Parts: sequence; C-alpha cells; structure tokens
Amino acid sequence: MARKKVVEIVLDTETTGLDYTKERMVEFAGVRLENGKIKDEFQTLINPEQHIRKSSIAIHGITQDMVQDAPTEAEVMPKILEFIGDYPIVAHNAIFDYNYLNEACKRTTGNELQNERIDSQFMFKELYPELESCGLEALTKKFNVQLTNHHRAMADAMSLAIAYPQLKKLYLQKYDWETKQLDNVDYLFERFLRIQQSVNTLQAELQDLKSVFKLYFELGGKPITAQNGDMLVFQSKQSFHYEFDEIKDVLDEIGALSKAVKLNTGFIDRLCNGLSLDECKREIIQSARKELTENRNVQVIKASKQ
Repeated sequence: MARKKVVEIVLDTETTGLDYTKERMVEFAGVRLENGKIKDEFQTLINPEQHIRKSSIAIHGITQDMVQDAPTEAEVMPKILEFIGDYPIVAHNAIFDYNYLNEACKRTTGNELQNERIDSQFMFKELYPELESCGLEALTKKFNVQLTNHHRAMADAMSLAIAYPQLKKLYLQKYDWETKQLDNVDYLFERFLRIQQSVNTLQAELQDLKSVFKLYFELGGKPITAQNGDMLVFQSKQSFHYEFDEIKDVLDEIGALSKAVKLNTGFIDRLCNGLSLDECKREIIQSARKELTENRNVQVIKASKQ
C-alpha cells in the first residue's frame, strides 16, 4: 500500500511591530514539507503601506526602502493563500504568525484562516522542559541545524523545516509513550508523590548549603572555584520601592507606563466575571481583549486540606 502523503507548511513572518491588530507583515516565507521532506518554498517581501517600527527594524533589518517596491498585502495574499492551501501550518510560537496571516486574510478575502496550527515551540517545551530557552536558536542548536541570518523569514522557516521532522518524531514518540501509561496512572501518582517528597527534601538541603555560603561571604570569604571551573561568588543587588500614584503621570508622559507596569490579567478576568462593574465598563474592558491563552496544569491537593 502506498504511503499516505502528509503535507505541512512551515512558515515565518516578519512584521512592522508586535500588535497584530495594528501592525502588518513585511515579509513572508513558507516551506512545503511532504512526509518530512522539503518539496517547495515561497518567499516575498511585502509593502505594509505603513511605518515600520525602529524596534522591529533592529530585529529583522527590513527597512522602508527595502519594501517600497514590494507587492502590497492585497497583491500578495492570494499567492500566500495558494501556497499554504488548507494544509497544517507549522511555526515557532505559531500564534504570532497565525494571527498576522489571519488578519491579512480577513482584510483581503473577508474570511478567517481554517488551517490547523502546529506550534513547534510548544512541542520543544514538552520535550525539553529543562532548557532555559525554547526559542528557535535553542531548537536548531539542539537538532544540529545551522541557523544563519536569524530573523529573516526564509532563514528561520528553512531552519525550522529542517529541524521540525526530528522534533515531530520525538514528540509523537513521547505522546505515544504517555498514552500507553494511562492504564498505570494510579501507580504513577504514587510514584509522583514519592519523587515530589524527595525533591522537596533536596531543595531544603540546597537552601541550607546556600545559607552557609552566604555566611561565608558575609564574613569576608573569597570566591571559590570548583574542579570543573564553576565559580561560587556573592552578589548583592539593591532596589527601591515606589509610590505608583506619584510617578504614573511621568511614566505615561515619557511612554514608559506600559513597560513599567505589568497588567494583572487574572484580576481583570475576575473583575469582568464579577458583579461590581456596570455593563458599559465591562464591555469596554472585554473589547480590549487581544488574545486567548490557556494554561493547563495538574495540582495535588493535600489530604489535610480536603
């Protein structure tokens, strides 16, 4: 029996900025994979017909002059949509690229994208949760793929296209292993509790050792170098606390308010779901929603708290 052909489109976009509701694409690149093999590619600069932010140019290097004679979104989207067809879209942090493509699709066709979205960053995190970075550079390094000209669309898309089949194979193997453990879930929970207790004990032991090291340095001790070259040093960092109401106007005036203040989205969600807001204010807040994310996790409830 002939092997079923599996087609996936690995892609990357570069943009004028980060807010997909206001910004536009300046470059698109896609690589067509058939059963994990590269079969075709498509790349184009795009004239966004709007300003490219300096912060974005600093990342991808695409300037206003470079896109001046490039096709516009309306001109190039039919070609992009023809290339991706109805096949699954693969991208690193796929929600970013998908949102830009989806907005462009709505503007030019009146319809939303229906393609399945595959996030290689999520897969990479699932396979290697211990790694500090889960970016494209970390992924390509892990799978020995050379990443050159990073943050240009075709370079990133091609590097991901080469690494993705290896990533997908391991991810599917992991998923297969997980599904085979479902019949053992009661026993695995008992094992989990034993490991968790061991981890808690080790963390307490580490904290005790750190306390000794801290005392050593406070009494004038010098840095210590281990046999492998790792060095133990002491660092002290001072920071101030600020009265927010006294500085918020200044922060807003200089355009730094959004960077200085992190929105408590959990509180905003609870506020919208509560009864204290009138309908008008609730609608204003809800209309400001940009993206829906979901965090799935397991939690152990201690017997004493049941």
